[in-house]
Amino acid sequence: MKPLSLRSHLLVLIIIVLAAVLLPLGMLSAKRTLEEVDELSDGRLAQAARTLEVLVGRIGVDQLRSQRAARLLVPSMSNHPQELTVQGRTYESEVGFEVFDRDGSLLLATENLAMLPNTPAADGEFEDVVSGRHTWRVFTLIMEDEGITIRSGERYDSRHEITRALWVEHGLPTFLGLPLLALLVGWAIRRGLRPLEILAGALSRREPGSREPIRLEHAPTELKPVLDALNGQIGRLESALERERRFSADVAHELRTPLASTMINLENAMSSAQPHEAQAALEAARECLVSLARRTEQLLALARLEVGAASGARSRVDLAELALEVIEELAPLIGRGGVELSIRELPANLLIEGYGVALGALLRNLLENAFRHVPAGGHVELSISRDEDEVLLEVLDDGPGIPPERRASMFTRFQRGMDTQGEGFGLGLSIVQRAAELHAAKVQLLDAPSGPGLRVMVTLPLS
Repeated sequence: MKPLSLRSHLLVLIIIVLAAVLLPLGMLSAKRTLEEVDELSDGRLAQAARTLEVLVGRIGVDQLRSQRAARLLVPSMSNHPQELTVQGRTYESEVGFEVFDRDGSLLLATENLAMLPNTPAADGEFEDVVSGRHTWRVFTLIMEDEGITIRSGERYDSRHEITRALWVEHGLPTFLGLPLLALLVGWAIRRGLRPLEILAGALSRREPGSREPIRLEHAPTELKPVLDALNGQIGRLESALERERRFSADVAHELRTPLASTMINLENAMSSAQPHEAQAALEAARECLVSLARRTEQLLALARLEVGAASGARSRVDLAELALEVIEELAPLIGRGGVELSIRELPANLLIEGYGVALGALLRNLLENAFRHVPAGGHVELSISRDEDEVLLEVLDDGPGIPPERRASMFTRFQRGMDTQGEGFGLGLSIVQRAAELHAAKVQLLDAPSGPGLRVMVTLPLS
């Protein structure tokens, strides 16, 4: 089954709600009106009986009793040429009266009520009496002093006609109005959902890769959060795609050379007839593969940091413990390079709210850069200290340093120092910078306090 559109769904729901409200209200209103009509008709019967009471009093009871044998009948107007007609209908045959004396003898009656049985009833009582094919509503009035009983009656036919008229009056507009209301509601829903159609058109016309936010003139208040969320999502998506494109370009750029060198050395080893030459080519290929592995690792680390590295929530990180773990991990590099590492200050239980992966990458790359750029016999010093509401992390080396005019550009990818001693790829400081941004930290490249060298200072806020 094909699902309903939002417009059709709203239309159906609104019509159901309107029908659920209007139909019961119409039925309740008609029922209440009929009750009022019944009360009004009963009041009219009572008023007619009271009028007859006055007339009987003026005629005189004795005179009525003297004519008992004649059983005076007032003819019904149903066959009378002068009967009263209202809007093409006559109502005389539907109302009437009768008068009885104390012993139940009929004194006076209209022709249509003459055959109505005399049922005992209390003074002021209403009752329904069946006579032939018709049911009459009868009101009884008793004149105790005179011993006279007056009964006024009305056939239910007229009330049934009123009932039918009221049901038609209340029901017909509702049943005729609901389809018209459905058309009007459908038009209103189309107008109301017009901003969504405009938004869909703007999205379909949007150029791939566009960073321009979607704007709708006179956008409804309810649609503005959707637009804001949509623009934010588009921005994040475009940033992610840009990172993917940049990462692909970086990989193609940085891995081409070590791969080509590895292939050349392997081909040389395979084609060489001298064992020592083949061994040297294999060793060179191994070095190229080691370089390739480290370069790949750095590129992946940078990619992870750029997508929020530390992808989860912040946690408490012990910087002293993290520093010792990084130093242990870099122990082979430290021993192989002949560089001395000293720790000037490293307080225990120095906790900071942050991302452990990113802070580890920051420390690791700062130390790696120092070890790879300091000549054999050089010295690298690590210091982590607390200063009020921030943490100062310093790495000091006695290598060639970086000229002041080049320091700002060193955070750009693949930028290397002019006097680099190692085989760096210009990614280390980019990783440091990205990890610092994740923690709202500040990275400074400064001169060493004494002699040549570089001092890198990272200021990390505690909160």
